[in-house]
Amino acid sequence: MDELLDSLDTGVVECLAGARLLALDVDGVLTEGRVQYVGETEQQSFCVQDGQGLVWLQRAGVTVTWITGRGCDATARRAAELGVEELHAGVGPKARVLAEVQQRLQIPEAQTIAMGDDLPDLGLAARASVFVAPANARDEVRQRAQLVTRAHGGRGAVREVVELILRARGGWQAIVDAAGS
Repeated sequence: MDELLDSLDTGVVECLAGARLLALDVDGVLTEGRVQYVGETEQQSFCVQDGQGLVWLQRAGVTVTWITGRGCDATARRAAELGVEELHAGVGPKARVLAEVQQRLQIPEAQTIAMGDDLPDLGLAARASVFVAPANARDEVRQRAQLVTRAHGGRGAVREVVELILRARGGWQAIVDAAGS
């Protein structure tokens, strides 16, 4: 991961280090983007490593917001489990929602990182200093991203971004050291 950080443009690394807000789409970023129904209940699958990373990131002082055009009970439950207080489900356009979050929390675009996988997420790109796409994002989205993860959405892509932010801030090694004690 250090080699990936070293390969990034200096401006991108500076933005990662100064991040105060991480804005994430849900379907296709935190999940694999599939919708599955069992009877009347929608099921979603989240990557445990993504979740652990989000907990560490919030402990480091970065606010996390989930902005999704859909949403279901599983999304709300996972957000609550991870301590994500900024859940905006069933909303759009995403640029407007992110602007409202930034204004309310007084966090500028320059300190915002956003991640999305599909065309509705391009609004997030317009309100962030760095836009990230998972490896399996739509071509148009990957072309707009300053960073494309190696992992797919729902399979560790968010964890990659979290680790890059924490490494850029100089906080990753402390997490590694604490895990071994």
